[in-house]
Amino acid sequence: MKSLCSYFKITRQAFYKSINSEEHNRLKESLVVKLVQEKRRYLPRIGGRKLYYLLKDDLLKIGKIGRDKFFRILAKNDLLVKRKKSYTRTTNSFHRFYKWSNLIKDLSITRPNQVWVSDITYIRTLSGFVYLFLITDLYSRKIVGWSLSRSLSIEGGLEALQMALRSRKDKSLSLIHHSDRGVQYCSKEYVKMLQGANIGISMTEENHCYENAVAERVNGILKNEFYLDATFNNFKQALSAVISGIMIYNEKRPHWSLNLQTPSQVHSQTKVA
Repeated sequence: MKSLCSYFKITRQAFYKSINSEEHNRLKESLVVKLVQEKRRYLPRIGGRKLYYLLKDDLLKIGKIGRDKFFRILAKNDLLVKRKKSYTRTTNSFHRFYKWSNLIKDLSITRPNQVWVSDITYIRTLSGFVYLFLITDLYSRKIVGWSLSRSLSIEGGLEALQMALRSRKDKSLSLIHHSDRGVQYCSKEYVKMLQGANIGISMTEENHCYENAVAERVNGILKNEFYLDATFNNFKQALSAVISGIMIYNEKRPHWSLNLQTPSQVHSQTKVA
């Protein structure tokens, strides 16, 4: 060892110190990996930036770990999230029912239960597609109503709307329901339920899907981050995954648009327009 250190022109003390430093770094890295794995038990595909924010207090206890170093650890341990996109059409706007105007295009959103946005996404099972009807509060991003249905028929939409209506506390405040022009939302039964609850009806313009971007974004989050893009064995298994995913999305997942609060935290805040 003396000869080796002499050859590299370093002291033995410096050599042993470097070994201890490497061991210390490996220990810190393993602790970071464990923290990430624990957080990903509930948020399996949460991105690195949000992970860094959520873990910043724990990272400080481990030692000085900047964001760049944190991402290097994620990459080294194959913990970076890879996104994928897919699309299946769930909207049929070629129907005989009345199509309503867009009421929220220039509307300032200032409180929960001011605007609800609705959309439908598909989930794969071994026996075919099932369909997830979602109603999301535009201000808080909280999913306030949902239903998993074996078909695209209007019943799934009505069940989601009934759930959302049960969650509505102050019925004296104005509320708008916004959706695409799908037959489910234009049907007489759905419109009647909205009008009976004194809720304004708003719809996207033809071929303008970006006017319902938040609803579609929520669909994407559930699929990309909570494994609802998987193929489930049966309806029951898909339903269990949906229940778990929506609960964690509402209660545990922070949003950049909400200053990294969760939808439930923001939805419970009292705001008057």
